[in-house]
Amino acid sequence: MSLRSLMLSTVCAAIAGPALADVNIYSTRQPELIQPIMDAFTAETGIAVNLALVSEGLVERLKAEGARSPADLVMTVDIANLQQIVDADVIQPVASDILTAAIPESQRSADNLWFGLTTRARIVYASKDRVADGEVTTYEDLASDKWKGRICTRSGLHDYNLALMSAVIAHDGEDGAKAWATGVHANLARKPEGNDRAQVKAIWAGECDISLGNTYYMGEMLSDPEQTAWADSVRIIFPTFADGGTHVNVSGVAMTKAAPNKAEALQLMEFLVSPEAQSLYADLNNEYPVLEGAALSDLVKSWGTFEADTMDLGTLAANRPAALRIMEEVNFDG
Repeated sequence: MSLRSLMLSTVCAAIAGPALADVNIYSTRQPELIQPIMDAFTAETGIAVNLALVSEGLVERLKAEGARSPADLVMTVDIANLQQIVDADVIQPVASDILTAAIPESQRSADNLWFGLTTRARIVYASKDRVADGEVTTYEDLASDKWKGRICTRSGLHDYNLALMSAVIAHDGEDGAKAWATGVHANLARKPEGNDRAQVKAIWAGECDISLGNTYYMGEMLSDPEQTAWADSVRIIFPTFADGGTHVNVSGVAMTKAAPNKAEALQLMEFLVSPEAQSLYADLNNEYPVLEGAALSDLVKSWGTFEADTMDLGTLAANRPAALRIMEEVNFDG
């Protein structure tokens, strides 16, 4: 290369500025559920996003990699999983007026360590044929004798039910929560087993009349020809706490301590709470945006509206050990 060409290339590089770094994400969600959002971010910014599915051992992997970790962000679901990465000290706080303005205070960490991106409600699936309108009211009412032999649920030790139990503790205290768990257990039609969709199948089969489940499973069942009949046999009901709203949980994002591409990672985090990304993310996962006013998908909109409980999710994370202990004391899965 001639001296003139070398000088010209150096000047051009200086004008162009430093090359944009990729953003690397460890995600517990299947990549196809979030890839379209990352593609939209890349199209807008020119920053590539590399997704790695880490379905198990996320914390252990981050701790083992330490400062050498290539991961900039982690994306996961459920407050228990978010709290686990907090407790492991593998993430760092993020200061962003965009994030704090977009996300309700109850759906992000008080110390800016994690941020909710979408919410899912833990609701009741009720038989269209055997459950009357207005028969399901509060979560507390599920312990009433009127539901004896009529409830199906997955394991009481599963994260989703432990999060709900943590919310019961927050609203009704440990003694009230233990009485509630005892009452719900007495009302079970069968031993807890399977996932949330298996409970809806049991309603369809006539084994029970109501079940606990996350809202997005309705979308998953309707997209599966073998499960459409299960979904069509039930309707979604949004119970509330006697002194609150409907229990919600989150999917969230956090920045790792190692974060080799911090600036680009923050840019992506802020993009994820934009109206475009919020509507797309919620639509892909049949969930609810955290950003007020972001568009809901037609399917999610068809389920109706509800008032989300405003209990801080950090409080629920703190209650989880007590929730687990109570579920074991009442032998909920026995």
